[in-house]
Amino acid sequence: MSTIGVSKEDPRPQPSAVAYQGEPLPNVAEDLVIPDVLNLDCDERLWVPQAKDVWFRPLVLGVSQGYFVNLLRVRKSGILSRHRHSGPVQATTLKGRWHYLEHSWWATEGSHAFEPPGDIHTLEVPEGVEEMVTLFHVTGAYIYVDVDGKPEGVEDVFSKLKLARAHYEKVGLGADFATQFIR
Repeated sequence: MSTIGVSKEDPRPQPSAVAYQGEPLPNVAEDLVIPDVLNLDCDERLWVPQAKDVWFRPLVLGVSQGYFVNLLRVRKSGILSRHRHSGPVQATTLKGRWHYLEHSWWATEGSHAFEPPGDIHTLEVPEGVEEMVTLFHVTGAYIYVDVDGKPEGVEDVFSKLKLARAHYEKVGLGADFATQFIR
């Protein structure tokens, strides 16, 4: 039995400072800790090219649940993409700013946005922004569409993994370098 203590400052029972001693649960994936992810000037080989002046750095590739978490870095102004979400998206802007032509809000440095499934929007990085970096947690896929909503392409955890493997092989880290991000 673990010891539970109560303090005057916080009368709720507190667990003792002893690590769990029981058997680990079966089939639990290993923790994934990536140090220094906010160092945007890290080894350039970690950034996977996605399009001209657009890169992503994978943090988690959740193939078993259909999601991915990555840093997106854009070093150009203008329209990046028009897409529809098949699942929810969380976005935290770390550097620069961006917005969707269909909405009045702006994602600015330090802001967080929730994007619901089914939302269709056109991402623009405005003039004067030299670099935009945003942490995206994407559930499901981006379905790239034309101005009328007709599908033109899909991006999901599996296409991200494929791009990452090819890139890491090309830059000398080896295709298996991407395996560490798979959960």
